Amino acid sequence: MPATKSPPTNTRLPRGRPRGWHDKTDQNTIKSLDRAIVVLQRLGELGGATLSVLADDLDQSPATIYRVLTTFHGRGMVGFDEVAQVWSIGAGTFLIGTGFLRRTSLVDSARPILRALMAATGETANLGMERNGEVLFISQVETHANIRAFFPPGSVSEMHASGIGKALLAFMPEDRREVILKGRELTRYTRQTLTDHAALEHDLALSRTRGFAVDADEKTDGMRCIAAPVFDAYGEAVAGISVSGPSSRISDDDIVRLSGEVTTAARNLSAAIGAAPLASQG
Repeated sequence: MPATKSPPTNTRLPRGRPRGWHDKTDQNTIKSLDRAIVVLQRLGELGGATLSVLADDLDQSPATIYRVLTTFHGRGMVGFDEVAQVWSIGAGTFLIGTGFLRRTSLVDSARPILRALMAATGETANLGMERNGEVLFISQVETHANIRAFFPPGSVSEMHASGIGKALLAFMPEDRREVILKGRELTRYTRQTLTDHAALEHDLALSRTRGFAVDADEKTDGMRCIAAPVFDAYGEAVAGISVSGPSSRISDDDIVRLSGEVTTAARNLSAAIGAAPLASQG
């Protein structure tokens, strides 16, 4: 019989970090790449900007910012409007971002629940999560009605003026809520926006008691939103699910009916990602 070959002693095992890596940030950071990512992030926050505005905002030379933008433009990560001379986030950036959505089962688990919620209520169903102290909308199923709310995946909103934001604030640990809200100016969007911290805390306490939050014309006049938290296996509020639509279709009486549909959808999604029954009830 032929002799059995021993495996080579120099077989390389797959690694996520190079040997000898000790988290020396300065040593392992590509500073030019880091600066370029700052430009991309700021462009996304601004929703689009001219070269001069972006350069002034970041206190960088226009020549430096232009080189960064043209590099990203070559990869489709930013777009450029020749007429308005405005740079904006491109489809390439969105495609990279969808990798994050594919990584988590939350979005996949939510899709049928969002579709059922939209069908049951006749209003747009949304899924969002907290990111850097704001609400990041990550999935949506639109109503077929002519007048409807629209929060495309990837858009962000301040938490105090968002149904999902208030649902997450109400059910997150108090220390985390303090980190987000302490010293933060609560932007006024409408006459109904809660811009006083004490008033917001009172509203959050009410949301905890009833199990859902309401944005009553607080972000946009004539639009309302009802939201409930989604819990994971550790009992932590990791996302929020909501329905949103015009105030003409969501009266005070409708809130009672719609809140039941929303909280049921949130419980179903919580269960789908591993939450214990009691945790999903807050």
